[in-house]
Amino acid sequence: MAGGWAMVPILICSAVALAIILERFWSLRQKSVSPPELGEQVRTWARTRKLDPSHIDTLSKNSPLGELLAAALSVRNRPREIIKERIEDAGRHVVHRLERYLNTLGTIALISPLLGLLGTVIGLIRMFLAVMVHGIGNAQQMAGGIGEALVCTATGLVVAVPAYIFHRYFRSRVSGLVVVMEKEAIALLDELSAQQLDPNAAAAAVRPVRAGTPA
Repeated sequence: MAGGWAMVPILICSAVALAIILERFWSLRQKSVSPPELGEQVRTWARTRKLDPSHIDTLSKNSPLGELLAAALSVRNRPREIIKERIEDAGRHVVHRLERYLNTLGTIALISPLLGLLGTVIGLIRMFLAVMVHGIGNAQQMAGGIGEALVCTATGLVVAVPAYIFHRYFRSRVSGLVVVMEKEAIALLDELSAQQLDPNAAAAAVRPVRAGTPA
C-alpha cells in the first residue's frame, strides 16, 4: 500500500468521518429537530387545556423540541422558576444529543494530519536507513520513495480539511437550532405563566358558548 501501514488508520478515520457527516446531515434537519408548527400547536393545547398525559407523552417523542416543550408541560402548574429549571434541564440533554459524534469528528480533523505526518516521517527514516546500507543508488528510485512517503501527509490533509469544515458547520447548525428551540420554549413558558396569573382568561378560552347566549 502506498504510504505504508500509517495509511490504515487514516483510511479508517476517513470512513468514520464520512459516516458521521451523513448521519448528522440526516439527524439535524430542521423538520426533525424543530418542526415549524409545533410550538404554536402546543401553545394552543395549553390555552385550550388539551394537556392530558397522552398528549404530553406523544409530544415528548415527537422531536427534540417536543421533548423540551413536554418537559415544561409536565410541571405546568408549578411556579415559573420551576418550569424554567425543568426546561433548562431538558435542554441540556437535548443539546448533548444534537452534538453527538461532533467531538469525534473534531478529533479526526485533528489527528488525521498527524497520522499522515507520522507515516511520512517513518517512510523517510526507512528510506534513509536503506541508503545507509545500500548507498544512494538510483536517484529516480530515491525520489519515488520520498514521493510515496509524502502520500501519507497528503492523505491525512485530504481527510482532515473536510472533517474540520463539517465539524464547524454542524456546530453552527446546532447553535442555530438551539436558538429556535429556546425561543419556542420561552413562548410556552410565557403562556403558562400568563395562565397562572389570569386563570379566568384561560378558562374562558375553553368555555362552550350555549345556544341562545350572546358571545
